[in-house]
Amino acid sequence: MANDYLARLDAIRNLMAEKAWDVLIVSGSDSHVSEYVSDRWRGVRWLSGFMGEGDLVITQDHAGVWTDSRYFISGREELSGTGYELHEIRIPGAVDVPEWLAAHFMEEVDGDVVICVDGVTQPARSVLDIKKTFSAFGYEVDNDNMGLRIVSVPDVLELIWENRPAIPMSPIISLGEDLVGESRSSKIAWLRNFLEEEGYGAILVSALDEIAWLLNVRGSDIDCNPVVISYLLVTKSEVRWFVRKTAFSRLDEETMESFGELKEDGVEICPYGDVEIGISEIMQELGEALYVDVDHLNYNLFNIITGVGQEGSVVMGASPVAVRKAIKNEVEIEGMREAHFEDGLVMERFLYWLESQVEYSEGIDEWDAACHLNELRSEVEGFKGLSFETISAYGPNAALPHYVTPHRGAALLGDDGLYLCDSGGQYMYGTTDLTRTVPLGRCDSLEREDYTLVLKGHIDLAMAIFPKGTAGCHLDVLARNPLWRNKRNFGHGSGHGVGFFLNVHEGPQGIRQDYNEQPILPGMVVSDEPGMYREGSHGIRHENLLLCRDAGENEYGSWLKFEVLTLCHMDTSIVDIQLLTDEELDWLNEYNERVYDQLGPYLPREVAHWLYRKTRPLEREKF
Repeated sequence: MANDYLARLDAIRNLMAEKAWDVLIVSGSDSHVSEYVSDRWRGVRWLSGFMGEGDLVITQDHAGVWTDSRYFISGREELSGTGYELHEIRIPGAVDVPEWLAAHFMEEVDGDVVICVDGVTQPARSVLDIKKTFSAFGYEVDNDNMGLRIVSVPDVLELIWENRPAIPMSPIISLGEDLVGESRSSKIAWLRNFLEEEGYGAILVSALDEIAWLLNVRGSDIDCNPVVISYLLVTKSEVRWFVRKTAFSRLDEETMESFGELKEDGVEICPYGDVEIGISEIMQELGEALYVDVDHLNYNLFNIITGVGQEGSVVMGASPVAVRKAIKNEVEIEGMREAHFEDGLVMERFLYWLESQVEYSEGIDEWDAACHLNELRSEVEGFKGLSFETISAYGPNAALPHYVTPHRGAALLGDDGLYLCDSGGQYMYGTTDLTRTVPLGRCDSLEREDYTLVLKGHIDLAMAIFPKGTAGCHLDVLARNPLWRNKRNFGHGSGHGVGFFLNVHEGPQGIRQDYNEQPILPGMVVSDEPGMYREGSHGIRHENLLLCRDAGENEYGSWLKFEVLTLCHMDTSIVDIQLLTDEELDWLNEYNERVYDQLGPYLPREVAHWLYRKTRPLEREKF
């Protein structure tokens, strides 16, 4: 397969030479700057074989993939022999793409540096960063005679990618207020109120989960993400939804019904490809500015929007939809609780099965385990698919934070060491995401210590009480401190936002070291997932979802806390109790007791008896 990637790299370089491009950048995103993408926009994977999230840069003498620590180990293996080098980002001393490019071409400043991007998939923000960096290095930017020139070629990979997948077009469903707690008319009215208060004439919404939330629609255009590939343009008098499925003669019954409901609420259904002309028309009619979120805008649309209007006709800023969507209403909160109850029943049945298989069967592998868990979830009423591809990893494979479980040749589960399973489901009434690290038998002292230190960090974050206005980046240290005290760390965030029957990764909230001024607010859902990874040995992660709630007021202000949504016991069999404080031990015992009390009555008898034993209080030895 490496030969295929080398051949594709040669084809790209031949095309670059023909077109006089010095650089080709291939984004790992799509037209909406999505984190997860459909097969059509997996150009990085098709060109290089890299399976993770990252961007690709090709020159005539270098080809590289820029990615973060989640993919360092697996990325080096995947890129071996392909002609691509892995570049590490989000670590001390990292050199990001703009700086690398500017430095790489410093000696050629006397001539043009021509960078080609696919304007349809290249984020506008990244191009602006490249221009700013080149300017700081002394280049003339957007100068036709010398300096840096950015060439936008929409769908540039079409020139060499045969049988490229089409833009997906899945059935669309409409959700009622009984499921989501607020009508689309109410949400549109709120958005128009934002326009009125800020003095804008219209807003372009391009983030797919924001569109799905605003219109109360869901689809399956991207695996595990129940979104519809589309754009939404809202003015003070119109709502235009630019979406793929517009020919009523070819629509499925469910989509036709959903479109009918949308049209009754004043939503005009427009062809997806008409978004550019639609925006141009609106901007020529508007007497006020168009508001856009440049972080979810591709470079092609950015050029059109900034090129049509007069000075001041476009205002760029953070979408107001993101925060409001992240704050779940009471109906959504109850739905999330229901989803975690149903998911907890699934997980306990799975973990009981897993232990039985390891002990009594001839052997199961990582893929067998993932398939069985997926089957159990599929039996739940309201299940709509996985919230991400299940990570089923045993032993050294668990040291890869985003391990991709192979369908064939997966590792057999043994009767010792640690097995990590990170999984979740999409339900009509909520989204789940949890990780359990399971001892399959004997574990050595280092595994026990790492397991307990990660668990301490998980508990400390879950127990947090903090002043209203606290940002997630200020809470991140709680999950890391037990590891830091022992000079250990992990490379990913401690937590991310989670949507309601939407994307399992949701912003703007998060719990990570990167500075993010967004406070954690009541109604937001975040994950709690510290980890520990030892290459070639083992990986550990403990993950629950937390709901931010009010914790009262006093003379020092308003206070917040977390409610644990996830219901699945924490295995205590290898916990080093001496490393836990009394408060952490009490939390662990109370959590496991709550899991049994809530799930036990609804589990098969043999599973309930097993869970009873697994959730017995962990006690210190008395001398």
